[in-house]
Amino acid sequence: MVSERTGAEVLVASNRGPVSYTLAETGPPGQAGRGAAPALTAKRGGGGLVSGLSAIGPDTDAVWVCAALGDGDREAVRRAAHGAPAGGGPAAGELDTADTGGRRVRMLDIPADIHAAAYNGIANSVLWFVHHMLYQTPLEPVFDTEFRAQWASYETYNAAFADALADGAAPGAAVLVQDYHLALVPGMLRERRPDLRIAHFSHTPWAPAEYFAMLPDDIQRQLALGILGADRANFLTRRWAANFMACAATALGADCAPVPPETAAADAPALVSHPAGRPAHTTRIGVHGLGADAGFLRERAHRPDVDERLAALRAQIGGPDRRTIVRVDRTELSKNIVRGLLAYRRLLTDRPEWRERVVHVAFAYPSRQDLAVYRDYTAEVERVAGAINAEFGTPGWQPVVLHVKDDFARSLAAYRLADVALVNPIRDGMNLVAKEIPVVSDGGCALVLSREAGAHEELGADALTVNPYDVTGTARALHEALTMPHGERAARTERLAAAATALPPDRWFLDQLRELTG
Repeated sequence: MVSERTGAEVLVASNRGPVSYTLAETGPPGQAGRGAAPALTAKRGGGGLVSGLSAIGPDTDAVWVCAALGDGDREAVRRAAHGAPAGGGPAAGELDTADTGGRRVRMLDIPADIHAAAYNGIANSVLWFVHHMLYQTPLEPVFDTEFRAQWASYETYNAAFADALADGAAPGAAVLVQDYHLALVPGMLRERRPDLRIAHFSHTPWAPAEYFAMLPDDIQRQLALGILGADRANFLTRRWAANFMACAATALGADCAPVPPETAAADAPALVSHPAGRPAHTTRIGVHGLGADAGFLRERAHRPDVDERLAALRAQIGGPDRRTIVRVDRTELSKNIVRGLLAYRRLLTDRPEWRERVVHVAFAYPSRQDLAVYRDYTAEVERVAGAINAEFGTPGWQPVVLHVKDDFARSLAAYRLADVALVNPIRDGMNLVAKEIPVVSDGGCALVLSREAGAHEELGADALTVNPYDVTGTARALHEALTMPHGERAARTERLAAAATALPPDRWFLDQLRELTG
């Protein structure tokens, strides 16, 4: 089903787009909500995809396809469809480029109940938990009729993206599909538009085969075939790529086979999938370890608002000679914030000489608060931090400085003053914080890093490696980091920063595009 109009040459698909809208009622004073036209405010996002898409240049015909995530987004889509002031982009249904930084963005108004079931019910409550190995298996998961209804919504959600991409792509266009929310899209799109060149990128870990196998057999098969509809399946590390290949082989059996090394391309291993009723298709497996944007971070970290927050943090920490252990995370279950706090408490218990000499600056920004398990986890982070302060605090020393309100400038200020960076996820696709802190740190920092972070593949040689479950071992690593000689810390920081910025977002994106179209 090739579009009758000229389509885009490059398309990016992701659940969240580069812009979001908030909705407010306007009108004469006291008249809000009485027929007044709702005002829309656009807020642009950042990150690797935004930087990458910008890198391909304004002359490239590129479109970003994403989902409407709230009432403001849905109103913007409706206006775009009708050519109202907040819409009227380069093509019907595209957002106003004044809101998107000049990018062509098509936002899909998928029914809210379908999106909620696909996003919260499947993507965040099943696929995220599987790939991060977070289930408490004596009690969960339970794949029952409710799960099947949610899975049907996930299929519908993915089909909506596949339809939009098929409709909006020029013949032979390149389509880069992002993440676990859209795992079925490559296979669906392949059926609709076999002429397209399709890539899928997994920003999360990929579960080992024995853990992935807890999913129902038909769901395993759908997910494997969905990814294998792509010409290239890309991952953040070699470990996650190898896990995917093992899962595909287990789920598909005789319907999937590796391409012999002597006939595969030199740059990547490959799998051939050939289920009954579908032509055989070869998918090459790639690894692209997203790095930090050094230029942006260093410039942004020295703006006046960051300097102001840095001064405020120093005042809150107290004492010019106090050392700092810094962590910056969302209160995502996989980030392991509670065990990090427990390790800090163990440090203060076992090494009393650090009392009143070190402060743990912990930024734990609430995540996915529409899910009860995340609300409970955020509350537990606050409880444990409060307990440490109650147990060890003195009139002149607050052991844990905890902030739970998202503030990027304050995060950069914390990066700058970090003596030690604590990054101890249970499991993480990459973890950019581990890469960003060494780039921004004013005096150099020692990195305490979980072996289960994807970033460990690149940074492990110069980090202090920890088992994320071992609180005592993490406490020992914190002590080692705090006592590391300045010269060694500076040398390690320099090497960490070089490794962290080896594949900045623009090159990360362009490398994938070149491999897909080359």
